Amino acid sequence: MKKKHLPEWVLGILFFLLLAFTVSRLMYYNYMIPEPTVADIDIPEPELLYGFPVDSFHVEENTIDRNQSLSDILLARGVSALSIDKIARNSVAVFDTRKMREGNNFALFYSKDSTRTPLYFVYQQDAISYYAFELSSDSLLVKAGHYEVESKRKTATGIIRSSLWNTMKDNDMDPMLAIQLSDIYAWSIDFFGIQKGDYFTVIYDENFVKGESIGTGKIYAALFNSGGQDFYAIYFEQEDGQSYFDDKGQSLRKSFLKSPLKFSARISSRFSNSRMHPVLRIRRPHHGVDYAAPTGTPVYSIGDGVITTKAYQAGGGGNYLKIRHNSVYTTSYMHLSKFASGISSGTRVKQGQLIGYVGSTGLSSGPHLDFRVFMNGIPIDPLKMKSPPAEPVSSANFERFNKIREQLLKELQSGAKSKDTTKTATSI
Repeated sequence: MKKKHLPEWVLGILFFLLLAFTVSRLMYYNYMIPEPTVADIDIPEPELLYGFPVDSFHVEENTIDRNQSLSDILLARGVSALSIDKIARNSVAVFDTRKMREGNNFALFYSKDSTRTPLYFVYQQDAISYYAFELSSDSLLVKAGHYEVESKRKTATGIIRSSLWNTMKDNDMDPMLAIQLSDIYAWSIDFFGIQKGDYFTVIYDENFVKGESIGTGKIYAALFNSGGQDFYAIYFEQEDGQSYFDDKGQSLRKSFLKSPLKFSARISSRFSNSRMHPVLRIRRPHHGVDYAAPTGTPVYSIGDGVITTKAYQAGGGGNYLKIRHNSVYTTSYMHLSKFASGISSGTRVKQGQLIGYVGSTGLSSGPHLDFRVFMNGIPIDPLKMKSPPAEPVSSANFERFNKIREQLLKELQSGAKSKDTTKTATSI
């Protein structure tokens, strides 16, 4: 029996319908499912070191050795003396290569081929800054770079058990906070006289680079309770600069520092009209304050002034300095191991300027600083000297200061409520 076939026109219609259905479905899927974009493709971020993609180079990381120079490093790695000389000259305006410090990190980036040609040298100055030196181009340029710093605002509270420094260390706070606080309160708190039970609250920035803490940044405010008295410090900027003020808007900066040393020393002898001399074993006046500290401890001028005497007194003060601050006050600093660079009679010094180092020269039983203050030529007790304040917050800025102060005082008082614990540290 002969098979029957569909007419050609019917087959044509069926083929057309099938083709139309297929095209419509393709158009539907193309509309509903867009083409993948670059954003849809998971491309891993390249690993960077000092801004260079690590996988594009052979990389050597190392540290600066004692007395090692740029020339020592590069000559040993095949860079010519002529190129090194040009690099050193090119870098003068950016970075003095003679100031590279022992222990600091450096990296060399070599070509990835078999020649391993040194292409870049990078020296890391500190946790943030680094300097990149071209080694292979004709220009041999030197560029400064830095890591991005992320700051997190925090609050910390602590109770003094022995010293401010030990409180920081014992409670996993950055000890640099102790130095910053001692600088802020240098005119109002005697850190040699702080006692067990004194406490503090501080609002500050902690800085991070690549997720790693690199230390503390700005202190915004602090409350330090010493001897039952509250001392506030509020950071504020006005036309004449930035400074710290108390809760009344008075500047914490006074005409004189409370001490010529940082807080890492102790008072070994106080002002007295009759003291047993530790060497002569006789009683005689001691019109000063002795600060026991290791030889070489820095000594600072407590105020602006002019050095009137730089001398050595064999049977008494050893190496000593006298500074005239104004028509009323003069200070002296005795038993110094040596004087600071640039210090001589007639030199003008600023408050907080380094003037010498603790020693045991002259008639001394051990390393210490004998510090004295004279008012109109008469010795007075340095620990009882009152110093006039610097300029307060101006009336034009007081409304703005008041708003900042109110917010910071709330934060400080909230932190102070936790003083029954040894430490709290929280992000704000």
